Amino acid sequence: METASRPLSVTVEDYLKAEQHSDIRHEYRAGSVYAMAGASDRHNLISGNIYAALHSHLRAKTCRVFMSDVKLRAQASGENIFYYPDVMIVSDSRDSDRFFKRFPKVLIEVLSETTERTDRGEKFLTYTQLDSLEEYALVGQDRMEITVFRRANGWRAELIARPEDVLHLGSLEFSLAMPAVYEGVEW
Repeated sequence: METASRPLSVTVEDYLKAEQHSDIRHEYRAGSVYAMAGASDRHNLISGNIYAALHSHLRAKTCRVFMSDVKLRAQASGENIFYYPDVMIVSDSRDSDRFFKRFPKVLIEVLSETTERTDRGEKFLTYTQLDSLEEYALVGQDRMEITVFRRANGWRAELIARPEDVLHLGSLEFSLAMPAVYEGVEW
């Protein structure tokens, strides 16, 4: 009779230490470590466009914007989780760790075929439990479409999908036209 082998459980401390020296980013969920696949050029352009606009907008404010190399530390069902959001905005002075943040104000994920289910399911459930989070946006990379969830309206989805539409993040007093979100993307 064969028995299935259990994956080794990794401590948070060991994960964080290994991640500082790794050439590959890994997400961490309840003791398990998952390598992240590389992003497409569309994914990179869209994330970069949003980051650049937010960085410029927040320059003189207390909020800081981070791209996908800074981790978010969260808890779900009492378990530690570390994700790498595509864009994360933090304005809480308690967020002083150099390698991860705990109190994001806004999180943005650029969807891909391999991540969309996780971004809409597991991450949505985890992110919306964060007391500091005001808005969560999911940005399509294969179609011009953004879904924004806001704490202020009970996390109901708001779809933005026309070229003349504007991505508006009220908690940051920030707006970005759809053509600017998708600048440089070849369809």
